[in-house]
Amino acid sequence: MNLVTGATPIETEQAEYVAANGERFAVEILKFQQEGKAYELFSHAAAAARAEEPAVEITHVAGIAGFTRRDQVAFFKGVHFVRVTSLKALSNTTNLTALAQSLSDTLDQGDGEIPVLIKHLPNPDEAQKTAIYINSFNTLTSVLPQPVLTAVKGDGNADAALASFGQSKVLVVEFNTPQLASENDQRIIARIQELWKLGQPAPTAYQRIGNYSVFVFDAPDEQTAKQLISQVHYEQVVSWLGENPNILRRAEERYINTTLGVLVTVLKASGYALIACFGIGGLVGALLFSYRRSQQKTFTAYSDAGGMMRLNLDEMTADLPKRRR
Repeated sequence: MNLVTGATPIETEQAEYVAANGERFAVEILKFQQEGKAYELFSHAAAAARAEEPAVEITHVAGIAGFTRRDQVAFFKGVHFVRVTSLKALSNTTNLTALAQSLSDTLDQGDGEIPVLIKHLPNPDEAQKTAIYINSFNTLTSVLPQPVLTAVKGDGNADAALASFGQSKVLVVEFNTPQLASENDQRIIARIQELWKLGQPAPTAYQRIGNYSVFVFDAPDEQTAKQLISQVHYEQVVSWLGENPNILRRAEERYINTTLGVLVTVLKASGYALIACFGIGGLVGALLFSYRRSQQKTFTAYSDAGGMMRLNLDEMTADLPKRRR
């Protein structure tokens, strides 16, 4: 696989499969140490396929992301890059896809996502279809031969994503530390000014956004280039190299929030129970009262006690009708 990438697999498996109709397929599974390296090789493979078949796009044909060409299906999933190639001149795309999907089901999906940097490109849904990803690079000149990129030094601590938007190319470089981003920004600006003086090709537009260095090449005009740059949004992620000094404070906050949540839940449950008790008690009382009133209407009695209860010592009060048991 002659691709411009520094991704080196830690394991490689090759096998041959035969479909029920006798069609034969060659399967290649490459495993990497990191998911970024697997996606890097996958994106370069898609670019190589696109050079031969311009309609090739990265979609969800299999794995987390994949692409299909006339005689091949390839996909990325977790730390794996898988390529299924038909050994028949006129291949059956259905069989190719089915075999790729069955292989995908046996692999761990890892984070289950494409690299975040791809999602930060302008119009990421469209950019993903053709974007090339470069993981932990040292230099970029082998990927995109632009004079300004000689000033970019990743030192294995930076990633990049390259996508095309019409005739414009957008390159977003992410440096993993602010210091590295600042040092590169200074070199890039100096290099651009040098290229202007020498009359050599330079980016249509360039801007540093957080730890990102964003380049636009071959744009029709500067306004178009700036519009593309404005669609790149940097999202800062903070991670501690050692023990997080705020771990106790955050644990205390979680404990307080959990305790308050339990207290509020108990109070709500008690309130609902009290309302239910009053409601059920009132309903039962009303039914009992109605029942007793209906009983009193079934007989006529006279009383010299003003309607109050009296003892029937003189046996002058009519007997109540006996209930049938």
